[in-house]
Parts: sequence; C-alpha cells; structure tokens
Amino acid sequence: MSSSDEIRKVRIKKLELLAEAGMDPYPARAKRELSLKEAVNSFSTLEKEKREKWLSGRIMSIRIQGAIIFITLFDGTGSFQILLKKDALGGKNFELFKKTADIGDFIEARGTFFITKREEKTLEGREWRMLSKSLLPLPEKWHGLTDLEERYRKRYLDILMNPSVRELLERKSKFWDVARAFMKERGFLEVETPVLEVTTGGAEATPFKTYNEDFKLPLYLRISVGELWQKRLMAAGFPKTFEIGKIFRNEGSDQNHLQEFTNLEFYWAYASFEEGMGLVEELYQKIALEVFDKTEFETRGHKFNLRGKWQRIDYRETVKKETGIDILNTTYDEVKKKLQSLKMVYEGDTMERLLDTLWKYCRKKISGPVFLTGHPKLVSPLSKSMRENPELTERFQVILAGTEMGNGFSELNDPQDQAKRFETQQELLDKGDKEAMMPDMDFVEMLEYGMPPTCGFGFGEMLFAFLADKPIRETQFFPLMKPKGLQD
Repeated sequence: MSSSDEIRKVRIKKLELLAEAGMDPYPARAKRELSLKEAVNSFSTLEKEKREKWLSGRIMSIRIQGAIIFITLFDGTGSFQILLKKDALGGKNFELFKKTADIGDFIEARGTFFITKREEKTLEGREWRMLSKSLLPLPEKWHGLTDLEERYRKRYLDILMNPSVRELLERKSKFWDVARAFMKERGFLEVETPVLEVTTGGAEATPFKTYNEDFKLPLYLRISVGELWQKRLMAAGFPKTFEIGKIFRNEGSDQNHLQEFTNLEFYWAYASFEEGMGLVEELYQKIALEVFDKTEFETRGHKFNLRGKWQRIDYRETVKKETGIDILNTTYDEVKKKLQSLKMVYEGDTMERLLDTLWKYCRKKISGPVFLTGHPKLVSPLSKSMRENPELTERFQVILAGTEMGNGFSELNDPQDQAKRFETQQELLDKGDKEAMMPDMDFVEMLEYGMPPTCGFGFGEMLFAFLADKPIRETQFFPLMKPKGLQD
C-alpha cells in the first residue's frame, strides 16, 4: 500500500470521528462574512470594534504548541492566521480539531481580531467548523509537484502550491481584459459565431472532425474565430465586430503551438490594411504596458521593443535576400531543392506549402517588431490583391521573436476572384494538402450581394506566451493531457 493510500485510510477514520461529534465534514453552506483579503484590508477597524466574524479557507499550515494552535488559511484572495486556544475554544472542540484537521482541509472559524507579539494579524477563534475534509495530502511546498506531466495533470495543485503559476494565469486573464476593453473603446461590437462548421474557413490548418446526429451531418471544429461569419456581418451592416474565442487545429504541439487555444479576430468595414496596421500597433503597445508594465521583452533568444513605429519588411525581398529565391520567378523544383538544402521539413507537396515553408525558414532570424507585407496570392486566399501587382496581396503579419504573431488583410470582396481562389484551394486539397482552405460557396454568394472594403486581423494567446516568456502550454489553465495509461 502506498503512503497516499495509508494517509487516505487514516483520514477516512477522521471522517468517522467528525460524524460521531455531530459535525458534517461537507456542509452545503459556509458562514463566511469576509474574504481573507478583506480581513487584511479592514483589520484596523475590525480590531478596534472587537466584533466577531467568520473567516473561511484552506489550511496551508498547522503549528501546535501545547494548548494553542496556529493555523494559516488561504482562500484565493489572500492568507490569514487563525489562533485556536484550548480555554477559549473548549477542550472538546480543541481536541476534535487536533484529532481530525489536516493541512489541505477547508475550515471556518469565528472570533475577534488582534495582533500577536510578532505583529501578525490574527483571528482568535471561539468556534470552528469543517467545510471540506481532504482525504489526500497536498504536495510539499518545495519538494512536491516537480514532474512537468504531473504538474499539468494535477493543475489544481500546481496553481495552489505555486504562486508564480497563479500570477501567470491571472495576468493572462488581464491580457484578454485589456484586449477586449481596447476593442470596445474603439466602437467594435463583440459577437459570437459558430464553433461547428460545415466547411472550415479563415485559415489554413487541419481541422478536427465531428458529427451531428440530429442532422446526420459531418462537421468540423472551427480553425479561425469566425472569419467568414464576421465578414457576413460586414455585409449585414455592422461596421466593426470582434470575437474572442476558442479555435481548434488537429496538428502537432510544441512550446509555441497547441491544438486548442484562444484567439481574437476583428473586422473593420471601410478600413484599409494600412489603417489596420496602425490599430494593431496601438493594441499591442497597450497590452504590453497595461499587462506587463514594459515594452521591452526578451524571449526565445530574441530581444525586441514594442514602443514607437514598427518597421515594415517585404515578403518577396526578404525571401530573396535570405535564400536567393524570387517567389514570383521560380519553379516548383527550384524551391523544393532549396528547402532540401536548408533541411526544412514540411507536409504537403504543393507550391503553396513549399513557399510557406521557405518563408518560415526566413522569419526565424527576425526579432521584430515588424509588419511583413507583400505576401503572394497563392498563400493568401482571402486577401485582396495589390493594384500595382495582382500576384501580391494587401496582407500584413506581425513578426516577433522569429514567429508570426498576428495576421491581417484587406479582405477580398470580389466574388469572382474569391471563387477562383477557392477553386485553387480545392485543387490543393485534391492533391493531399491537408492545410489548404475548404471552399465555401455560400460565402461567395454573400459576396455577390456585396461586402464593403474591410480590414480583418487576428492574433492569439501565443502573443501572451511570448511576452511572458513561457511555453504556451504553461499559460493554459488546463492543457490537454493523455489519460493515465495512454501516455507514450
């Protein structure tokens, strides 16, 4: 029998002792009158008034000194010390606590406030009650959850025992709060669009497949935050929309990529991609200052400063400078040979995939922040072509630390051009390119009714992970884990 099994066995016996004493170890209601943070902040008044209050929380430490017991409680808002005295509590209740309470239990205590000789703000308990009896022990603070897989599998304990993890996740919540407030302050309407789609649109990625039993219809989990749906809202007359939501991509995972993550996408009618770049630059700087209190960052071997006006670089020029390949005057065989010499691994054997992989090689050296512009039409099926060169598009990407950290377009609103590009994507799908975009002819029909000139842009929680200099998996509350017994 393991030590955890032994501890669990002993604690189940403590449940019996509580029952014999008439105390419910799992009551439905707590008597809490103040959070522990409120107790700390209003301590002077509470001490002066000498009014009794109920405090609740999880026991994080117990120190027994004869006829007195010191306890530290934690409730998610803060910590507070509780003092239990045998003469004040009564011998029976004091002994019941000693015999049944453990670190990890949730309890509540009623009493008055005072400061100890060590100047510790404390509640002297006159009464206590069990709120939730723990049957398994918490990990030790310094020697507990050290295995990464175990940390993620028992994330609730990881967050409880590691303040830095809690602070990271709270900061991530603020990251989205700041982004949401920024969009709303500028007149963007927050919307919700479907997660289940008949065809996936708005990105090039391998989707998750599912099935609707009612409609007898195969469906996909979305791979973008409603790009084609938000564009329909532009046609419907909404001038500015945005959505923050989950997207799903059935692809590999690494420190920068997950299969389930959160993105923000916005669409802005009557705005060009030039105006979009200005808004994005302002948004990223706002996030940096309000969430991280700085604009200078170091991550993944790169240093960058988000302050000021960002440089722009050209896709075609950058690829030619780094590889010698002119993307508009090259052949399939020439690009493939170059990728082989660069030892770049890729999936799919189409020109689109080859060019995209060639660019990924080039971007690794760019610290940024820069806006990448001038993407070829082949890798930008939803972007409006440049008037001066129809083979290139009005697309922009944010590049930070050698990685794409946001993607936007002057959205294509020519229905005939869009239909032709969908035909090209279908040819790529037929050739086995799993990441090519599925054609959506209902979307083309919408364009035939008319959609105004629109700028669209999207970015995701990878931006937060980079600014925090953490693997993206570390920044999720509950990253996906294989069930026990199915690990490699």
